[in-house]
Amino acid sequence: MNVLLDTGPRVALIDRSETKHEACVEWLKHFEDDFYSSEAVLTEVLWLLNFSSKAQSAALDFVIKGVVTLVPTTVKSLKEAKRLMKKYSDRPMDFADATLVVLAEEFGTRDILTFDHKDFNIYRIGKKGLFNIFP
Repeated sequence: MNVLLDTGPRVALIDRSETKHEACVEWLKHFEDDFYSSEAVLTEVLWLLNFSSKAQSAALDFVIKGVVTLVPTTVKSLKEAKRLMKKYSDRPMDFADATLVVLAEEFGTRDILTFDHKDFNIYRIGKKGLFNIFP
């Protein structure tokens, strides 16, 4: 199972003061597959953890140690993200969310670790696909 990793859970896994830290840690204990994310999500994570260089270092270690694989943005995926942001402009959809929806389409996965239920219950993979939201 390929699971997309959004900003909120990544921050919660690192920052023990987050209210959902324990839930994320427990969920991760039973997870044996692969996490994928985007550079846009990593940027959000680092910005939210800017209170601590140690926390930012831990976020980078997720990538360096292979806990999460960053999928580089291509011109094709950037065009698709732009299209999605226009499609969901009434939300509005941010760039990081758009990159995750693009990854879902590219990888053929519906699984995402996110706290953003409100948006990811609305976003569609392709024309009809719904996300499976964890934890």
